[in-house]
Amino acid sequence: MSTPVLDWQGARFDMNPARAVSLAIPLDFEGPQPGFFGAPPARRKALESGGFTGDTRAGGTCNCEVLEITPHCNGTHSECVGHITEDRATVAQQVGTVLCPALLVSIHPARLDSSEETGPAKAKGGDAVITRTALQSAWETLTPATPPQGLVIRTLPNDPGKQSRDWMDDPAPAWLSREAAKWLVDQGVDHLLVDMPSVDRADDDGELLAHRIFWGLPPLSRKLMESTRPYASITEMIFAPDSVSDGLYLLDLQFPSFTTDAVPSRPLLYPTA
Repeated sequence: MSTPVLDWQGARFDMNPARAVSLAIPLDFEGPQPGFFGAPPARRKALESGGFTGDTRAGGTCNCEVLEITPHCNGTHSECVGHITEDRATVAQQVGTVLCPALLVSIHPARLDSSEETGPAKAKGGDAVITRTALQSAWETLTPATPPQGLVIRTLPNDPGKQSRDWMDDPAPAWLSREAAKWLVDQGVDHLLVDMPSVDRADDDGELLAHRIFWGLPPLSRKLMESTRPYASITEMIFAPDSVSDGLYLLDLQFPSFTTDAVPSRPLLYPTA
């Protein structure tokens, strides 16, 4: 059987499912899992209804579980502009289907005070940031022939502990500088994937600069109608293993049709053929 190949604006991608790489962190409801912002761990329990028990180990006729999860804090998730607007916009409504070329880049975060870039008012000089300078350098080094609509950022060092880390512990996670977020918009990146818990500083008094810039919202705006990029998506808490090289891939961003601003997601990368 021949390997399925997709031609996309001059690039050829290997669509063999066996070669797809998932960037989603497996969510273990009973074991180690990542966490953020003090949210409780994701949990599951057997459904109890009348005389029914949704656990075959407890005598139930079948397994039926109730899941408790905070998508923004319990693992790999994709979010839309509704994350910061008063209007209850949803991922399925705003983003829809995502299948596009995406560039994977590895970035060493820099200290804010060693760069000439900026962040929220509460930023400190020792904060770790993803800078425009680093992004532009990685992008130009790879020189993608096909303009990528997606960008996957893998921070270095690429500690496997990212998959189960409480991100409110020290050291604080990196975030995107104001200039980096604007540069991504200028490059036409519509789908941003990062291995941090947020593209913004955890404590920024609600400025959410990178989120607002990426979705084309004025500072502190909460109005969906003011967004110039409501179709864009941000996926956080991914994990890109070291076995996956920097370069151009086809991104298949999969998520359920929940009517919420953020959903658990499964980003898949298909390599070039």
